[in-house]
Amino acid sequence: MEERLQKIIARAGIASRRHAELLILSGQVRVNGHVVKELGTKADAAKDRIEAAGRVVEAKEGRRVYILLNKPPEVVSAMADPEGRKTLRNCLRGLPERVFPVGNLEYAASGLVFLTNDGDLAAEMLKNWAHLEQVYQVKVKGMLTLADLERLGKEIGVRMQTVRQPDATRGRAANFWYEVRMRDSKKEELRRVLFKEKHPLEKLKRIGLGPLTVEGIPRGRYRLIEQKDAERLRKFGKTDEGRGEIRKGNLTQRAQRTQRTQGREEKADSSLRSE
Repeated sequence: MEERLQKIIARAGIASRRHAELLILSGQVRVNGHVVKELGTKADAAKDRIEAAGRVVEAKEGRRVYILLNKPPEVVSAMADPEGRKTLRNCLRGLPERVFPVGNLEYAASGLVFLTNDGDLAAEMLKNWAHLEQVYQVKVKGMLTLADLERLGKEIGVRMQTVRQPDATRGRAANFWYEVRMRDSKKEELRRVLFKEKHPLEKLKRIGLGPLTVEGIPRGRYRLIEQKDAERLRKFGKTDEGRGEIRKGNLTQRAQRTQRTQGREEKADSSLRSE
């Protein structure tokens, strides 16, 4: 059966549909030896030889994989990097399937990344990405009062609250952690406003993506989840019901436990730097 090339490539786990379209436009896709550059071109994965980015697209339907990964900072949120920096592939040793990340988490940030080889789910998630609520923990310079949190939250269009007090016994300037619930489009506005208020953002950690959390996953490790759990992301990206459900859960309590884990990671990082 003939299907659009980007759908075939995404289903094979080589790239997301969006990335597959870029591969087509840049001349990196061949069908039966001929370069294809036109979006919408169809082929039959069972009969045609399809190559994308130098890889042969397998006709057989493989196992669908859904992964939650706790990305360390200074790791590129991709499977390859032309500059030679560490990528998500370094955290996925031992995984036989080809997967790709859905959405992006900036290089300096840490936390939850969702990866899959389910091209249909990835395409739907990316289509509704702007509406998918995400939960971050941010570390800023200095302290924000409750009045500041309410005022800045209204200005930016996010929800903010304190989640951890600094340890005054460490002999360092106090820096506070806050939980921020927001859509992805608000991230740069958050950074801009905090800088303007002289409380620049120092660290960023994503702990929640729709109904999913990074709880229980050590930094640099990953966990496979069931398809039914991954499918919940469809609802959270599209409906008001889904966007409200995350607020009814215990993410704040789970955030506290995540912070305790993060605190241990930070102590380990500090001791390594001092050696």
